[in-house]
Amino acid sequence: MADPTPVFDDLRAESDELDRLVAELGPEHWMLPTPAPGWTIAHQIAHLSWTDRASLLAVTDEDGFRALAEKALAAPDSFVDEGAEEGARIPPAELLPRWREGRTALDAALRSAPPGARFPWYGSPMSAASMATARLMETWAHGQDVADTLGVVRPPTDRLRHVARIGVRARDYAFGVRGLTPPTDEFRVELLGPIGDLWTYGPEAAPQRVTGPALDFCLLVTRRAHRADLAVRADGPDADRWLDIAQAFAGPPGAGRPAKGDAG
Repeated sequence: MADPTPVFDDLRAESDELDRLVAELGPEHWMLPTPAPGWTIAHQIAHLSWTDRASLLAVTDEDGFRALAEKALAAPDSFVDEGAEEGARIPPAELLPRWREGRTALDAALRSAPPGARFPWYGSPMSAASMATARLMETWAHGQDVADTLGVVRPPTDRLRHVARIGVRARDYAFGVRGLTPPTDEFRVELLGPIGDLWTYGPEAAPQRVTGPALDFCLLVTRRAHRADLAVRADGPDADRWLDIAQAFAGPPGAGRPAKGDAG
C-alpha cells in the first residue's frame, strides 16, 4: 500500500494557501459575492469548514456520520447550501478559526487512521488517502472562487495532479448523474503539468483522447470555467461529449460557469 502521507501534506498546503488569501480580509470582504451564484467568500469558507467536520465525523464517529448522511439524503438539492448558509452567518472572526480547527483535527485523524481503513461517505466508502484527495480537490476549487473574487492569480502547482486524477476517474459518474450511458471504452488523457511534465491516463492507443494544460482540465472538471475559455481539446465524439459534462465532484452538476463572452 502506498504511503498516503504526501496527499495529507498536499491537502495541508492547499488549505494553507487559501488561508493566506482570506486571513487578512476585513469583514466587508467576506461578504463579497463569488462566481458561485448566491455564495460570498464567507459561504465558500463555511462550506469547506462544514465538509471538513463531516469528514472528521466519518473518520471518528461512523454512527454520527450516518445520521448526518440521512439528513443529506432527505434534502439532496438543498443540504449543501443550507450548511454553507448557516456557517456564513457566523462572524469571520469566528468562522476562520473554526475552519482552521476543523481541518487541523481532520488532518490528525487521517494521519492516525489504521492502514487499509475505509470510512463511510455520501457515495462509496473512502480510504484516508481518497478522503484527503477529495478534500484537496474541493479546497482548490472553492479557493479558485475566492481567488477569482479577489482578482488573485494563483500559480498552478503539482497538487493539481490530485484534482486531475479525480476528474479522470469520475468520467462515468459525470455521464451517469445526467442520466446518460457512459462510454464502454477508456479514454486517453494527456495533460501538461505546471512544470512541463506530461501526466497521462488511460491506454496510449485509445482512439478517444483528451489533451491540454492540467490547470485548464482541473478548471473544467471542477466546473470553475467554461470549456470555451479553456485549452482542453477532445478527439472523438465520446471524448467531446465528456468535456461538455465533466465534473470531479459528487452531486448535481449545477449550471457551471458561463463563457466569458456570455457573462453578464
